[in-house]
Amino acid sequence: MDSRATDSPRTVFFDLETTGLGSSCDIVQLAAVSGSHTLNLFMVPRCRMDPGASRVTGFRVRRHQLFLHRKPVLTNSLREALVSFITFLRMFGRPLLVGHNIRRFDCLVLARVLDEFGLKAAFQTVVVGFLDSLPLARQLLKDSGIQSFKQENLVKTVLGISYAAHNALSDVQALQKLYWALSPSASQIQHHTFSLDTLNTAAVKPSKPPAHNNLCGRFQKAVSITVEGNREV
Repeated sequence: MDSRATDSPRTVFFDLETTGLGSSCDIVQLAAVSGSHTLNLFMVPRCRMDPGASRVTGFRVRRHQLFLHRKPVLTNSLREALVSFITFLRMFGRPLLVGHNIRRFDCLVLARVLDEFGLKAAFQTVVVGFLDSLPLARQLLKDSGIQSFKQENLVKTVLGISYAAHNALSDVQALQKLYWALSPSASQIQHHTFSLDTLNTAAVKPSKPPAHNNLCGRFQKAVSITVEGNREV
């Protein structure tokens, strides 16, 4: 589906990397892409990284600094990241946010932290809704014989490429290509569209602030928004 279609909202693809899959996990990376426009933000988490999550994503925290594959990364506070995300989304005139398996996890985490910082109302004014590409792919590829609908497997099967999964920026760039290849119809998009208000946010508990509540203020703000030309790819 080409997000340039005049009768459809723009699409923005997003993904979160978190400290784990538990109900009190925190965000360590937030990435989004629409055409050639990208956003990539890192945060020092306010709770401990789960060892399993560290092995999968490559994120670790040492002495209150975030590392990705043993290299330090510049970070934002979580509030700064959320405000930057809202600002990024405003560029696209109330886009549709697309992510893979987001209804059962990413959106719950996002809704909780937006509530925590009083930003949920502002966020909802800049998006038209959400689309989970997991059930959409299951519908579109139900007769394909595909056994696993994990994003990494779908990208390899449908597009014939491999990529660095579990890095939020790589994930959203791959998902955008996959979504355009799947080319869902307007009715299929509408069928799988939902809003934050339809979620059961009670399933995800707020993270407890760390003892160093001004921790992220020690690090340089790094909002990586790149605009490569005025035309979408």
